[in-house]
Amino acid sequence: MPTYDYECRQCGHRFERFQPMTAEPVKACPKCKGRVARLLSGGSGIIFKGSGFYHTDYKKNSAPTAPDKSRGKPADSGRTGPAE
Repeated sequence: MPTYDYECRQCGHRFERFQPMTAEPVKACPKCKGRVARLLSGGSGIIFKGSGFYHTDYKKNSAPTAPDKSRGKPADSGRTGPAE
């Protein structure tokens, strides 16, 4: 449900209402009972909650990583003594 902003045309009071899109717009000011106008708003931003969203999914690695030193080692042949 969206939040709508209203402003009273008589007293200038501004207020918000959290209401369904299908609900009738507010017509009377809660302070002076004057006529109100629904204001245009810029909407709301996206809020990501939780940890790791940026770091695990979309962050680009800026520094190159060190080469993996485990690669290039010969496979263990199972011998325990000196090589022949």
